[in-house]
Order: sequence, then structure tokens, then C-alpha cells
Amino acid sequence: MAINIQVIQANIVNQPDVDAIVNSANANLRSGSGVAGAIHAAAGPQLELFCQQLAPLELGAAVITPGFNLPNKWVIHIRASHYLKDDDAQQCLERALNSMMVLANSNGIESLALPAVGTGVFQFPPRLAAQVAARVLREHELAGTCVQRVTICLADHGLKQIYESVIHGQG
Repeated sequence: MAINIQVIQANIVNQPDVDAIVNSANANLRSGSGVAGAIHAAAGPQLELFCQQLAPLELGAAVITPGFNLPNKWVIHIRASHYLKDDDAQQCLERALNSMMVLANSNGIESLALPAVGTGVFQFPPRLAAQVAARVLREHELAGTCVQRVTICLADHGLKQIYESVIHGQG
């Protein structure tokens, strides 16, 4: 079954119509800046308390937690590497997104919201991040997945244009 991929400019914590949202997490699974900060703030302090037992999160890995005060049942936390500081950053992002899809499948998640993982403080080039995300989603689509819909939530119009061009095959 094909995955319906939608690219929107929106806040990821305001996506009540998806089963899970994806957090671009730090190693300690704590609140931080950007997506992680927004998710932790919206989910409430229970999320950080719950995450303490799961930390540290290895590069390329994923864990799943309840959504707590979010309108979503789940939060899938994935950890990308720093593009300029870590070796094999692209492979690490690919592993993290693959780990996300494995967790989604094992938990029966049919819809999820995904940010531009790694493009903030981890300085991943947006076009490359979009290409990796598109490739991973297509591979899981071909292999078979219970995920039917992915909403890619981006903070600004420039990122939205980049992701749209890549996802829809023009970039």
C-alpha cells in the first residue's frame, strides 16, 4: 500500500489527526530547543520523567513513549547525528528513520507527523535530509508497512519548498 506523504508548514505538536509524532531527540531524551523543546512543552513534565528510563539514546536509534498531554497517542524519539561533527551522518539519519518505521510498524501506527530531522542544531543540509527521508519512506512502502500517512511538518516556507520538491520527485 502506498504511503500518502503530505508536506505542510505547521507546528508538529498541533497535529491531532496522527497516531504519533516524531521527535528529533538529543541523547538524553530531554527537552531542548526546536522540535524537542516544543514536544516536551506540549506533552508536559511526564514525558521527560518517562524518558529518563530510556536514556541515553544511541545515534541512529529510536524509542517510543506515550504522548501524555499531546493529542497523539505516541511520540517516537529518533536521534540523528551532527552533520558537521559526526562521522557517517547521512547513514545515521537513515538508521534513525528506519528505526522510526520499525517502531511504527511494531506498534500498529498508521499515521505519523515527521519534522525535518537533523536540520536544526544538528546542521543537516535540508535537501539531503529530505532525500534520505523520501528514500526511507519509499523503501518501507515497497517492503510493506502499516503506515498509511506521513505528514511532514516544517517550520518555514523555505523548508517546505525543499521537501515538496524532493518528495514529489523534482529535487
